[in-house]
Amino acid sequence: MSDSPILTPLPQRVRNELAFRRITVKDKVQLASSFYRLTFSGDALAGFSSRGFDDHIKLFFPDAQSGVLLMPTVSDGGVVWPEGPRPAMRDYTPLTFDAQNNLLTLDFYIHAHGVASDWAAAAQPGDTLVIGGPRGSLVVPTGYSKQIYVCDETGLPAMQRRLHDLAASPASRQLSLYAFTDAAVGEAYLETELPLARHWLGSGAMHGAALEKLLTVLQAQAPGEDYFIWMTGEGAAVKMLADALLATTPIEKDRLRAVAYWHAKTAAAS
Repeated sequence: MSDSPILTPLPQRVRNELAFRRITVKDKVQLASSFYRLTFSGDALAGFSSRGFDDHIKLFFPDAQSGVLLMPTVSDGGVVWPEGPRPAMRDYTPLTFDAQNNLLTLDFYIHAHGVASDWAAAAQPGDTLVIGGPRGSLVVPTGYSKQIYVCDETGLPAMQRRLHDLAASPASRQLSLYAFTDAAVGEAYLETELPLARHWLGSGAMHGAALEKLLTVLQAQAPGEDYFIWMTGEGAAVKMLADALLATTPIEKDRLRAVAYWHAKTAAAS
């Protein structure tokens, strides 16, 4: 009999058929003083699929001046846009999807001078958006014995979705979150009864000495053989952390997912 531990399968990618959908705001609530939760409805949501906790869908916003919102179509040759100015576009993570009632929920982190943030702050029931995707999902099993999550405020919605998934699949796991957000915001936003070790590292601190300190903490940990590490936030910071961990520890690339949710030079674009 082998003494080797039974390892959780590695994350798997799945593809979805690309579709664009026009959806309507049904409900809006404010969370933790820094987020708006918007629920969208529409018959076009029939067939929508999002299997990965950090999936990205593209949100297309109405023109700020005219209110016009053009929607592309998909042909054999690719995406086709109608004549006119193309709308501003941003990537967001679906929080929940109710397929029976065609209801999609998204959380928006509110900050100054952002296209998506400004739209969400002003949005009212009846307002419309166009969404596209997700074109694919990374399906991450929930059973890893040790799981480490690193993010800032922009990654908290994906983290909340992950916690929903974990709660639906009870198992013995060691869960840790290192979040570059203020404790008051993080504690008010995240909803879970799971035994999650939370480390609040301060809003806007994902750089310099604080980032180096986190790297040292992560380097000192022994994840074992059955683990998964997820990190997101500002692109340069995420890349530094991921590159350093892969270069200085036995962490395997297939067990670390590092995704840039925004870039410092385009912070106002969120």
